[in-house]
Amino acid sequence: MTAPCLELRNVTKSFGGLRVTQGVSLKVATGERHLLLGPNGAGKTTLFNQIAGDLRSDSGDILFEGRSLIGLRPDQRVHLGLARTYQIISLFGRNTLAHNLALALLGTSRRRWNPFAVISRRDPIWDETRAILMQVGLEHLAERPLAQTSYGEQRRLEIAMALAQRPRLLLLDEPMAGLSSNERLLVEEVIRSIPRSVSVLLIEHDMDIALRLADRITVLHHGTKISEGDRDTVVSDSKVREVYLGC
Repeated sequence: MTAPCLELRNVTKSFGGLRVTQGVSLKVATGERHLLLGPNGAGKTTLFNQIAGDLRSDSGDILFEGRSLIGLRPDQRVHLGLARTYQIISLFGRNTLAHNLALALLGTSRRRWNPFAVISRRDPIWDETRAILMQVGLEHLAERPLAQTSYGEQRRLEIAMALAQRPRLLLLDEPMAGLSSNERLLVEEVIRSIPRSVSVLLIEHDMDIALRLADRITVLHHGTKISEGDRDTVVSDSKVREVYLGC
């Protein structure tokens, strides 16, 4: 049997006396769009940080394509095929969109230690940069400084930079937070365009869009998994309706 793309086994993290994730187990199948749902403070971003290696788990195991990630640094996990976005955008505001993306591409290349590697516009890396910008609908803004773009365009660039790492697992942490309704639809289109060779684990509070995207849903409350299944199963779960939907 093929191993799932991602598997969490009883993952736990505490800060002092506060246990933020409590024995969380879940599986993300290859090619699946998996939604991580829960109210603020449920432990969703902490769980992302544990998967990405930004936080060390207190106990449990995290497996990527059957291989344990415990003890691996974030950069080592990236080179295995895991990429993520963050709630707070961190990009180079004075550089163009194309330059930001080219740097992300260079980061996965053996040439990343060469400070002159992205200077030449004849370098094939620029062809890949343009192709990824086209995938997220930003090719017409390639030479615009990031500081002169909208927040929604920066969100799409952040996803493009994650895709530039050629992941097989992509963690999207609230990619539509703070966006207008039109910008959210554009980001939804970008997520839908991601090939099924890439599995996606998504945190999102826009319920309509999130439920449209998700194949499977896991619901957290106070760091504990309280429900899991497809859309109909989760939406009809009385525990979910009580703690998340307020009814």
